[in-house]
Amino acid sequence: MEKTAIAYKEKMKEMSVFSLICSCLYPESRKNIMGDFEGDLDIKPLNKRASGQAFEVILKPPSPVSDVAHCISSPPKRDISLEDIQKKLEAAEDRRRSQEAQILRILAEKREHERDVLLKAMEENSNFSRMAEEKLQMKMEQIEENRQAYLAAMMERLQERERHAQVVRRNKELREELLP
Repeated sequence: MEKTAIAYKEKMKEMSVFSLICSCLYPESRKNIMGDFEGDLDIKPLNKRASGQAFEVILKPPSPVSDVAHCISSPPKRDISLEDIQKKLEAAEDRRRSQEAQILRILAEKREHERDVLLKAMEENSNFSRMAEEKLQMKMEQIEENRQAYLAAMMERLQERERHAQVVRRNKELREELLP
């Protein structure tokens, strides 16, 4: 199918655009122009349309004669010696080794980079943990200081009340002594 399409493109290049348009407008001249290509192409006129004539172009499978015309011959093969083959194999082996070494070097670099990234992440994690622990310790110390201050204030208030209660008791005793 691909050869047919290529052959069709080649034939269309050989025809000028003007002659193609003329063949659409004048069907009798089409037979003269397309006469050479009748073997590979089958052109059927379709119903006439308001915009002009329409044609269906059918590509036929290439004949052996046309296939030979479009076939590009391959360059003549030269004799390859065993030494040439050996040299090519050695060169291919060297290329393979070189590529393998390059891949190993790239993998080693990636591994080194990943190790560096991992160490940096571990260090940052350690720093973060240490900072979080220090903050927690500071908060705990503040809480303990606040608790101690609260307890000291409560004790002070309790002692104040106790002193006040002693004063009130003494005053009561004095009143009772004075008022019998």
